[in-house]
Amino acid sequence: MSATIYPVVFDSPVRGTAQAWARVPEEPGPEKREQLLQRCERLLHEHDAVLVAHYYTHPDLQDLAQATGGLVADSLEMARFGARHPASTLAVAGVRFMGETAKMLSMDKRVLMPDLDANCSLDLGCPAPQFSAFCDAHPDRTVVVYANTSAAVKARADWVVTSSCALDIVRHLHARGEKILWAPDRHLGRYIQEQTGADMLLWQGSCIVHDEFKAFELQALKAEHPQAKVLVHPESPAAVIALADVVGSTSQILQAARELDAEEFIVATDTGMFHALQRQNPGKTFLPAPTAGNAATCKSCAHCPWMAMNSLAGLARVLQTGANTIELDPALAARARVPVQRMLDFTAAHKTSAAAGSLVSGIGAA
Repeated sequence: MSATIYPVVFDSPVRGTAQAWARVPEEPGPEKREQLLQRCERLLHEHDAVLVAHYYTHPDLQDLAQATGGLVADSLEMARFGARHPASTLAVAGVRFMGETAKMLSMDKRVLMPDLDANCSLDLGCPAPQFSAFCDAHPDRTVVVYANTSAAVKARADWVVTSSCALDIVRHLHARGEKILWAPDRHLGRYIQEQTGADMLLWQGSCIVHDEFKAFELQALKAEHPQAKVLVHPESPAAVIALADVVGSTSQILQAARELDAEEFIVATDTGMFHALQRQNPGKTFLPAPTAGNAATCKSCAHCPWMAMNSLAGLARVLQTGANTIELDPALAARARVPVQRMLDFTAAHKTSAAAGSLVSGIGAA
């Protein structure tokens, strides 16, 4: 059974990338950088705040989070860590849906972001009104949405999933005979459908970063590095996934890099990930998968412009002023927490492939 792709209803996210790149702060010089690091560390302490940063943000933010008792992780673990942490303020370095998810799980806490205009093409490409109409048109289907969506879209869902647990949850729903309405990433949805055989109706969305990886160029890079293992995020096109040794989420890619018996890896995900990969595996080599051919000025431009809008200066400003707070309607947040909690309960009870440590031995492998 093949997946059915829903027609495009909203195709504007790509048009916002130029504006996002224009908003990316300039790199500070060494002296200014050190001053900002010290200022942010002091402000985190003074304001009873903890920093959670996504793997795709600037290395300085990742290092600061780890140095100050915060966390570098994927979006859901960022939110869960924030909910468990005693700090009264969460500083979220990432994109807007991550701040919303953190707030959703910590309504009693203040949640700040370095830049509230840091968005996500998957979130922007799945606006709640159109998505709700899509759901209404298919009332017989179980609604499963990816974590890269707004609180309003999550509130319309039956399940929220991450790339590390989506296979297990959809496989579970398929075994119960349920038909799936999936949003927003069509590449991830198609991959899950192929792996599970589930009846899935897919929203027509994609990540502007992962969508750009090119199979022909990746094949050429593999030929140049025949011993390299290929690690691919499942938001990538099917032709790229077909060339992978391991397909997995950010945490699963990190796990594969640690556990696979290889010294060289080609990695198809946001290049912000390379900081954590190199830090955890100092003796190994990581090559970015290509997003363009030899004639291009940038052969691997795989970095999210909205993630790049996060900066030390922005973090210092919001900690100092209290600006850029995430606010959610309590009733909306309560509805959105239901499918998130359903996912958390499922993964705790069933041990997802990442938790079971079985990624490299088969689950999640292409």
